[in-house]
Amino acid sequence: MIISRTPFRISFAGGGTDLPSYYLKDDGQVISTTIDKYIYVAVKRQTAIAEHKFRINWSKVEFKDNVDDIEHPIVREALKMMKIDFPLEISTFADIPAQTGLGSSSAFAVGLLHALHALKGEMVTKGTLAAKASQLEIDILGRKIGKQDHYSAAYGNLNVFTFHSNGSVSVDPVFYRPETKEAVDSHLMLFYTALKRDANEILKPQSERTDEKRRILSKMKDLVTPIREVLSTGSNLHQIGTALHQGWLLKKSITEKISSPSIDEYYEHALSAGALGGKLLGAGGGGFLLLYVEPQNQKKVKESLSNLYQLPFQFENTGTRITYYDQLEV
Repeated sequence: MIISRTPFRISFAGGGTDLPSYYLKDDGQVISTTIDKYIYVAVKRQTAIAEHKFRINWSKVEFKDNVDDIEHPIVREALKMMKIDFPLEISTFADIPAQTGLGSSSAFAVGLLHALHALKGEMVTKGTLAAKASQLEIDILGRKIGKQDHYSAAYGNLNVFTFHSNGSVSVDPVFYRPETKEAVDSHLMLFYTALKRDANEILKPQSERTDEKRRILSKMKDLVTPIREVLSTGSNLHQIGTALHQGWLLKKSITEKISSPSIDEYYEHALSAGALGGKLLGAGGGGFLLLYVEPQNQKKVKESLSNLYQLPFQFENTGTRITYYDQLEV
C-alpha cells in the first residue's frame, strides 16, 4: 500500500493569468502558498483473485473491470496515463470538501499520480508531477482551469509561479524569515461560505473573455511583485491586506459569476468590522473567504461572520509527499 499526502493552497494574487488564454500571449504569474490541510490518496495492489479489477472509493464506490468504465475522470485518465492495468484499489480522504476554492481536484490529481508512481517503484520530481497533473486535467479532460494549483500542490510552501507562452513554468521560492511567517499566519483568517461551485463552469466564460479583460488580469498580475516584496522583507505587512482588496475588486469585474450578493455582504461585514482586505479563493462563486485582519480586530470580524465556519490554518512547506510506503508482494 502507498499513501500520498498533498496540500491544498491559497493564492494571493495573479489568479486567471495561469490560464492558456492569457499566458500564450503574455507570461502569467501567481503568488501562492500551501496550507496544512491535505488530501490523502491510498493505492493498493490487489491479488489476481479480486472480485473486480478496480475498486475506487470516493463519494461513491466503483467496482470496475475495465479502465474505460471508471466514472471518476481523474482516476480513469491517470490509470491510462500510467499504463496501469493490474488489480488495484484506490481510496481518498480529505480535510476540506471538494469544490471550495482550495484547488482540491488538482491536489488530488497530483497526489494520485505521486502514489501511482510510487506503487510502480518510480521516483519523480515535483515538476514532473505538476506537469503531468496539469496535462491530465487541462489537455486530456479539457477543463478550463489554470496550472497554478497543480504546481502549488506539488511544490508546497510559498512560491511565485511564472507561466510562459511555450508551456513551461518557472518556480521561484519566496524566502521569508520565520517571524514573518508567524506574523502573516496570525493576520490571515479563513471562513467557509458553505457555497460549493464547479471551477470549470466559472473559469470557462472567464477564459473566453480573456482578451477583453486582459488589462484587468494584467493589473492583478502586477500585485504579485509587491506582495512578494512585503513577504520577503517582513515590513509593512498590512500592505498584503490592501493588495488582496485591490485584487478582489479587479477579479469581481471579470465576470458576474465570481461573486454574489451574499458573498459581497459577507465581505462588507468583514471590512466594516476591521478587515483590511481579502478575497474569495479559487475561481469564485463560493468556497472560502480569505481575510487579512489585524489581531485586535479579529474578534469583531469573527462576530460579524458568526454564521460562517472559521477554519484555522497555517502555511506548510513540504508539498506532495509519500507518507506510507509498503511494497509487499501480493
